[in-house]
Amino acid sequence: MPSTRPVDPPREALDIAKQYLRRERPLSALVVVLVAAVFLGTFLATSLVPAVVVGVLLIVVARAPIIESRGTVRLRTDEDAEYVAESFTGPTPPILVFQWGIADEILTGNGTVTYRLSYLFGLRSVEVTVDTRTGRTPDGGRRIELELTVGGQPWSTYVVTVDTRDDGTVVEYEYTADRRFGLRRIPQRIVAKRYRDEAFEAQICRR
Repeated sequence: MPSTRPVDPPREALDIAKQYLRRERPLSALVVVLVAAVFLGTFLATSLVPAVVVGVLLIVVARAPIIESRGTVRLRTDEDAEYVAESFTGPTPPILVFQWGIADEILTGNGTVTYRLSYLFGLRSVEVTVDTRTGRTPDGGRRIELELTVGGQPWSTYVVTVDTRDDGTVVEYEYTADRRFGLRRIPQRIVAKRYRDEAFEAQICRR
């Protein structure tokens, strides 16, 4: 059973995650407002039936799974490699700051960590569960795989490698979405990209 053992997230990174949330929620709500405005405009310009058709099409386009998310990010830090690797295997991995940083509750246990997040003014909630596996790279570095599920459904996978180089500790992670996303997710991606580097710098890694 997951436990509610106290988790102490990095305070500065937590503040950045809150900034992300304050900007992401209104921007996501704007998408809904735009759909409603187009529906109302079509209704006023024509009639109910064309407005309904347009509204349905907009909803389908916004929710249709057409975006495939994947990529690779490289980071460097002066921190010890083992310390960095431990931060990625703990309950608050640096790359998941926009999950644990806005969670109402963090539950740990059985080799997994779960973030409980609420939205729509607390009317709805979702659980993000992270299953962590560790190993070694061929050259002796650390390899960490983070597998995320949301509401019990596969969401995304992060493969992190941590190696010691002459210029410090190098962290490289590859992320792959296990499902496609609709256009309504674009505001989240835009805001997350805006705050991603700041969140890394507030923790242990910097570009």
